Amino acid sequence: MKKIFSSAFALLLSVSLFTGCAQNNEEGNAQGNETAPAGEKVTLTVGASPVPHAEILQQVKPLLEKEGITLDIKEFTDYTLPNQALNDGQLDANFFQHVPYLESFNKEHGTKVAPSVAVHFEPIGVYAGKSKSLDDVKEGSTFAVPNDPTNEARALQLLQEQKLITLPEGAGLDVTAKDIQDNPKKIVIKEFDAAMIPRMLGEVDFAIINGNYAIDAGLKVKDALAAEDVNSLAAKTYANILAVREGEDREEVKKLEEALQSPEVKKFIEEKYEGSVVPMF
Repeated sequence: MKKIFSSAFALLLSVSLFTGCAQNNEEGNAQGNETAPAGEKVTLTVGASPVPHAEILQQVKPLLEKEGITLDIKEFTDYTLPNQALNDGQLDANFFQHVPYLESFNKEHGTKVAPSVAVHFEPIGVYAGKSKSLDDVKEGSTFAVPNDPTNEARALQLLQEQKLITLPEGAGLDVTAKDIQDNPKKIVIKEFDAAMIPRMLGEVDFAIINGNYAIDAGLKVKDALAAEDVNSLAAKTYANILAVREGEDREEVKKLEEALQSPEVKKFIEEKYEGSVVPMF
């Protein structure tokens, strides 16, 4: 038994993103759906993208402290690990994604992660790379787009809105560059991991960047050459959510949901992000 425990502990230490998660879950009595006894301190461990999600969660910390809940924020820089960690019980919740991405992830990986409350919308935008205006699109101009299914579809739909390409009628969230029906200027779609795209600006003519990665790179949606309309169906469809394990009903998680939709958080989002992040409550 000692050998088994030592091996498991060593493995846990080797994965730095998850260090302390198991301990925090135990301290927070976050096994299954049990709720901690009244008056007992609880720790909730939440995975999040650094910007804006972790920043928003920092505003939630003092609100939860008043409820006897300590919020432990674990930052992730990719779109895969947070759902797997939540599904495996290493997190109590995560905050980085929209529902279409979550549904696609569950289907592909067999995870049982469920949407909770909608918090905000991050418009995806077209940003200047080597070319500075969409009027400068020439034959063979290159566009970097996210390579994950739902966000690539968003990028292509945005290009269609700019009349640069035509997609099949009724194209949904599974559309890819291979489905483009008409491409009069023969623009070249280059697919990259979403987190990499801000670093590609000097290598492509244009880049379509997810809101969180644009903010992290110092870009503002008001500077985008084109962006999703915050009053469109896209805003509701791609609202970023808190996600939990299926069947979650602990009181402390409900307190987290309430805090994320509080007036304090709404004010912070509006003042901090100037339209690059839009509250959805």
